[in-house]
Amino acid sequence: MTRRRQIPHPGALRAAEIAAAIGFVVVIVMTVGTETASELALPGGVLTFFGNLTGMVGMYLALLMVLLVSRIPAIEGVLGQDGLLRWHRRLGPWPLSLIGAHAVFTTFGYAETSRSGAWAEVGRLISSYPDMLAAFVAVGLMALAGVASIRAIRHRLRRETWWVIHLYLYLALALSIAHVIVLGQAFVGHPLAQALWAALWAATAGLVLVYRVVMPIYRSLRHQLRVVEVRSEAPGVTSIICSGRRVERLPVAGGQFLLWRFMVRGMWWQAHPYSLSSMPHPPYVRLTVKAVGDHSAALARIRPGTRVFIEGPYGAFTRHAQYRQKAVLLAAGIGVTALRALLEDLPRKSGPEVIIRAPSREALVLHDEVVELVHQKKGQLHELIGNRQTARIDARSLRKMVPDIRQRDVFVCGPPAFVATIERIAADLGIPKEAVHHEAFAY
Repeated sequence: MTRRRQIPHPGALRAAEIAAAIGFVVVIVMTVGTETASELALPGGVLTFFGNLTGMVGMYLALLMVLLVSRIPAIEGVLGQDGLLRWHRRLGPWPLSLIGAHAVFTTFGYAETSRSGAWAEVGRLISSYPDMLAAFVAVGLMALAGVASIRAIRHRLRRETWWVIHLYLYLALALSIAHVIVLGQAFVGHPLAQALWAALWAATAGLVLVYRVVMPIYRSLRHQLRVVEVRSEAPGVTSIICSGRRVERLPVAGGQFLLWRFMVRGMWWQAHPYSLSSMPHPPYVRLTVKAVGDHSAALARIRPGTRVFIEGPYGAFTRHAQYRQKAVLLAAGIGVTALRALLEDLPRKSGPEVIIRAPSREALVLHDEVVELVHQKKGQLHELIGNRQTARIDARSLRKMVPDIRQRDVFVCGPPAFVATIERIAADLGIPKEAVHHEAFAY
């Protein structure tokens, strides 16, 4: 029996936004409420106050940032990977900057109070205050993660390096919790506030542990996936077929992806996101990847029998996100894998318009399968073969291929530049944002 897929509910996202806003206000009120006029009037009082405020707000925003990557199903199913990453990147600079400002304000505030220099005060803080050394290490780790997130630097890092650096952010937050509760102005002498903040940290850590560790282990042990075949689909494109137990009970929708961990030397410690290129067909599941990096290239050499651990499924690039009755599906390059699975999951006779762009016919991955599925769904397939000039996509060409495109949802999958182009064209055509769905292959 196939497991029923839970349909994402936008109300969950709205509730989360309200809860986050309330928490933000509570943190500010709690911090400001502990300050008195007499304390502000003391030497270093104003600097110390701003140190407390930036530290509390920064740590709260850091918790929200961690929650964004904990992949809570009710939120992830609405925002999808693109949405979560977009919010993560928007939020990311704030907690790192505020916590850095906290360290500066507090150090100079204490130095002014004790009438000592800043460097002397740093030494005194580390040697005299509990958990302060761990706090300074945490700030350094956060600074490292912040530098690695700068766009110009991030694009020069291997994905594995970037991933390891970001793991240090979890360590930094763990190191800082004791410092915040023991020395935070809002907590000293306030056991209830200490208990509430500790509970908030514990709940955040628990969600990360459940959804990023416990559930993947449970799901991997339950389905027992192993590689049974490695098949070349096109130059540089490989399908990996896995066999497992009860794969029909994977709560996956067409267009979603899993994080795949292949248990072989050199690969077992890292999980990479790859879309399913078809719906599960017991006992098989399939992913299809293009060799664009060390990990994806190595998959062509995976041996049958290799054990596979999975995390997910993730992504909002599914029919459950559909806003209108009909849809147009567009894919470029390896983006056709997610489109092919989404197409398979659409209702029969749904009449999709499918547009695929590729540099050559040899690069049309899973072409025969797409043709058959389009026929089954009573849709129409448009193939654009050639470079960006000869296979140009613009508002005029889209209206010519799909005259009723303004009345359809737009699903687009492929490289970021392709996705951005289709989003811009959709906006020019007057298609509302909620009717445009995408999954860009980038980290």
